[in-house]
Amino acid sequence: MAGRTAIERASLEKQNAAIMGVFKRAQFSQIAPDIIQPADIFLERSGEDIRSRTFVFSDPEGNELCLRPDLTVPACRFHLSHAKKPEKEARYSYLGTAFRFPNEKLSPQEFTQAGLEWFGAKDAVAVEAKMLKLAVAAVKAAGAGQVKITMGDVGLFAALLADTPMPDRWRRRLAHHFWRPEAFRLLLKSFAERKSSRTSISDVIDALPTTPAAALLEQRGLPQQGSRTVEDVAVRLAEKLADRSEAPLSPAAVAALESHLKLSGKAGTTKLYKISGGENYAAAVATFNKRLIALAKLGLDPEKMQFSASFGREIEYYTGFVFQLEVKGVVVAGGGRYDTMLSDLGAKKKIPAFGFAIHAERLLAVLK
Repeated sequence: MAGRTAIERASLEKQNAAIMGVFKRAQFSQIAPDIIQPADIFLERSGEDIRSRTFVFSDPEGNELCLRPDLTVPACRFHLSHAKKPEKEARYSYLGTAFRFPNEKLSPQEFTQAGLEWFGAKDAVAVEAKMLKLAVAAVKAAGAGQVKITMGDVGLFAALLADTPMPDRWRRRLAHHFWRPEAFRLLLKSFAERKSSRTSISDVIDALPTTPAAALLEQRGLPQQGSRTVEDVAVRLAEKLADRSEAPLSPAAVAALESHLKLSGKAGTTKLYKISGGENYAAAVATFNKRLIALAKLGLDPEKMQFSASFGREIEYYTGFVFQLEVKGVVVAGGGRYDTMLSDLGAKKKIPAFGFAIHAERLLAVLK
């Protein structure tokens, strides 16, 4: 890659060889996913940071493509196109270039990711513990000393949301905005206060009890917004009409959701059980505790790990356990569970998936 001296290239190659050696000994098959990818899945399912920094362009037929901003989605597409039975367990490693518009000194527009993806495993907790262990081992093989581990679990919040009494449409909207903290806060506040106010479409909603929404939109000549169809807008208006008669979200429910998202501390002592959830949340907490036990058995002390309930809100395809590794205060690796990705990409059923990637140039810079 341009811009490096011979010594820097040699140092990076030596570091990456040490990392890939850890992956090879763990018996992950190395793959080389395509650099050019369809842009839609990255733009729809990645976090705002990745979306805004992705190199997007069109082919001669007008299809939107991109240079891969990370290697997780390309690895998923590789698996679906190459595996005879995608639902069967498969483990992959990779070492390749990713591309993003830079936003800081240690994030050039071309950078190397070394990572692992594990598909189709039945024992989720065992996989998560082993993958975190491998991530730490790889970073240390590159020469790192102390490694700070921060973890979260998106599944805990999803479970609490499922237990919270509210209309399903509210639950869907809160889940959708979970990845945008400020929008989530305002939406939750609106469900709690339920204050009626007139807006530019209030008169349209007033007429809904006597006139179908699609007909109203056509009568008034309201323009189509973005890629939403008339039917999409009609459904949204019908939901707004239904919202008018809904009781506010209870203070206890709001407090539980807000209290959960504020939880942070040492992973081994975080008091998740103090949150007032139901059966789904209790099951998610039990899984979280089971994971801590599995980590301890592998020699990773939960008392030395940081937990944050809001961690994981940066990447929208995560569905469960997430983590990041820091060396000397700089994030050098991260990953998590993303069980809906492969089905979103075309798999006939949901396939469990977990992966992580190491930012090779950033790690090298920190160690130097």
